[in-house]
Amino acid sequence: MNILMFTNTYRPIVGGVSESVQRFVNAFEALGHRVLVVAPTLSGQPEREESVIRVPALQRFNGSDFSWPIMLPGILDEAIRSFEPDVVHANHPFLLGDTAARVARIHRLPLIFTHHTLYEHYTHYVPGDPAAMRRFAVAVATGFARMSDAVIAPSESIRDLLYERGLEPPVHVVPSGVDTERFTGGDRAGFRARLGLGGDARVIGHVGRLAQEKNLGFLARGVCQALHEHPEHHFLVVGSGDEEHQIRELAVDYGVSDRVHLTGVLRDGALVDAYSAMDCFAFASHSETQGMVVVEAMAAGLPVIALAAPGVSEVVEDGINGVLLDEECEVSFARALLSLDEPSRLAALRQGARDTASRFDQWVCAERCLDVYRMAMAENSHRRGARRLRRTPWQTARAHLDSEWKLFRHRGRVLKAVLDEFDDGDDSLPSDSERDPLDREDPSATLSPSE
Repeated sequence: MNILMFTNTYRPIVGGVSESVQRFVNAFEALGHRVLVVAPTLSGQPEREESVIRVPALQRFNGSDFSWPIMLPGILDEAIRSFEPDVVHANHPFLLGDTAARVARIHRLPLIFTHHTLYEHYTHYVPGDPAAMRRFAVAVATGFARMSDAVIAPSESIRDLLYERGLEPPVHVVPSGVDTERFTGGDRAGFRARLGLGGDARVIGHVGRLAQEKNLGFLARGVCQALHEHPEHHFLVVGSGDEEHQIRELAVDYGVSDRVHLTGVLRDGALVDAYSAMDCFAFASHSETQGMVVVEAMAAGLPVIALAAPGVSEVVEDGINGVLLDEECEVSFARALLSLDEPSRLAALRQGARDTASRFDQWVCAERCLDVYRMAMAENSHRRGARRLRRTPWQTARAHLDSEWKLFRHRGRVLKAVLDEFDDGDDSLPSDSERDPLDREDPSATLSPSE
């Protein structure tokens, strides 16, 4: 199978979507499939990359780590024709997601969309009215999902949310896989020694982007409260971002700055070593659709203390592999962290964490994703005819116009969703039964051999 993958974030960016795409790409290729990734140009990217097309992009948009791709006409045409894709996979509903929709429409290929992110939690990166931007984010993602031939959600809770927003079944649940074997090792003693920690130290860990949407102020207060009460505890934070200064300031306020260790971004073996140096994992984000770092931590045998939130609640099972808290209370969070000091309880939760991680192994998740591709390809073949037909210049031009018209209607509905006043703050879009009938694929409208 030839898989054409579009993503707005890719290596060297460290983040959920970037990591998810890279892991699926690696697994697909290991299983014998070909993948071509289309991603923006990023500072620090590898000098030589096989099977990756980089498009021009504005770097560090609005002060974030992300780039804003700039598509130039014809930049992908020759590469796509040479690659001969069987399926198009969009990992975002905008920017290169729009390009993915155009390519799928023009080449009569199935479009798969993974709804990785609760975009309404990220509107603080864009200037404007917060409520309007949240509504806009919901409308863009939901509308794009309706244009797609198949939709993937990384968790059951996100699938159910998409149903609440008007999508009709099926939405396929395919978690982002983790190389679970990779996180079973690590140099625990060596990493601790580099931080000046002895074997008796209790290390609470966290890994991820240090960004506003990760609820790190609450997390740091809860952990620092635990450190303040128990001087043998330390806090190990792996990652970088704008919230680093808040963590450092809170450590000073609680008088525990000498026991809070921020390493910056770690990769490969160093990241595995960091996980192995921890005794438990703290997580407080409300914005995750799955939380891959939670699965990584469990693969390393770490119980997870987390707030109940979409995605995370499907991984963390209270009393089985960690502690799940319904209330956002720093004192309760600190008590939960300290409750793991009892050796027998810790051992049982560690085993539960490893058992849970096995359900998210990358090979299992890759096969589930490939099944979605196969289903979409079969439906697309039935709808359009099994043969790929050569097109005249007029047919090609008509396909381009058709793709632009579909995107234009999509944007029109997004604008309407933003401007309309929804009762009780309802962010849903019209249901599929209320949609413009032109959105539904009409088999008779496709090109026939005689055209």
